[in-house]
Amino acid sequence: MSWPALYMDAEIRPNRSLSERGFIILISVITAVNVASAAMFVKLGALFVLPFLGIDVLAIAVAFFVSYRAGKVIERVQVSSAEVRVTYEGPRGAQVVWESPTAFTRVTTERDEDDRVTALKLALSGRQRDVALALSPGERAVFGQALEDAIWRARRGAV
Repeated sequence: MSWPALYMDAEIRPNRSLSERGFIILISVITAVNVASAAMFVKLGALFVLPFLGIDVLAIAVAFFVSYRAGKVIERVQVSSAEVRVTYEGPRGAQVVWESPTAFTRVTTERDEDDRVTALKLALSGRQRDVALALSPGERAVFGQALEDAIWRARRGAV
C-alpha cells in the first residue's frame, strides 16, 4: 500500500515552561508556606482556616495536573495532494478533527489591531476549524504561511 506524498506533516506541541522538577519545588514551597500559616492560625485558635489552606494546595496541584495533561496532546497537521487532515494525538490515541479536500481548502487568518495573527483557521464550504492554537501569534503567522504554501504545492503536485 502506497501512501500519498505529504507536503506538510507538522506536529504542534504546547509549551510547558515549568518542568516536572520545577513543579515539585513550587508545590513544596507552597505547601511549606501553607503549613507555616496553618501553625500560626492554630496558635491563634482559628481552626476553620485549616481546611481552606489544604484546599488551596490541592487546587493548585489539580490545576497543574490538568495543564500537564493538556500539554501531552499533540496537534498534527498533514497536507497531501488529496486532503488536509488535522488530528489530535494524546495518551488515549488519535482523533481526526478535520478532513477536507486539498483542492477546496482555504487558510484564513484573523488579526488584531497590531497586525498579529490571533486565529488561524482552515475553511471549506462554510465550515471552519481553528488550528495551531498552541502557537504564539508570531509562530502562528509563520505556520499559516507554511500551511498555505504546502496547500498550494499540493494542488499543483509540486515538490
